[in-house]
Amino acid sequence: MPVLEKSKIVFIGDSTTDTGRREDRQGIGYGYVRLLRDYLLTEFHDSSPEIINMGTNGNRITDLAARWKRDVIEQEPDFVSISIGINDVWRQLDQPEMEQVYPDRFHEIYRQLLDLLKSSAVIPILMEPTIIEEHPGSLGNQKLKPYVEITRQLAVQYDGFLVPTHQKFTAFLIGNHKERLTTDGVHMTSLGNMLMAKTWLQAVVEH
Repeated sequence: MPVLEKSKIVFIGDSTTDTGRREDRQGIGYGYVRLLRDYLLTEFHDSSPEIINMGTNGNRITDLAARWKRDVIEQEPDFVSISIGINDVWRQLDQPEMEQVYPDRFHEIYRQLLDLLKSSAVIPILMEPTIIEEHPGSLGNQKLKPYVEITRQLAVQYDGFLVPTHQKFTAFLIGNHKERLTTDGVHMTSLGNMLMAKTWLQAVVEH
């Protein structure tokens, strides 16, 4: 189990991390990051880690690169939790005319960002991109597979934590046909946020 007490954790990613953080007076948002913040407060009390939400709607890995220094490095965190990849695939589906981020480029940029953490001794927590549509065999989920695999490989290569959110979401979809994890195939319901938070805790706190 990592030493989370009195640490600083930056969460960065897309809309599934953002979840209205700018409208929230505490800047935490209303998704899985808030669930984690609340759990850690109940677990560690006054020693609870400082949680900073830097999720931004619509982000791809290229957007993270553009703001990495300001939103991650300059925050001087002990841990950075990264959830990215959904929009890198989704833009291929809903905006095929724009410049795309295919797996090779995704891998290259992600690796560069993780390299920047090394000199600061920041521990990376890599979350697999979740799902695109609530059918494991959907086109979006098929296109997502190499991005999930890249995330898994980088977690090992950079001695980070891997949060197997894609694996857990897929398993839930296979075993459940009633409750929805997303509102639109991507953005989380409260159940989806709970599954993200639980998977994070199991991978990081209960590791």
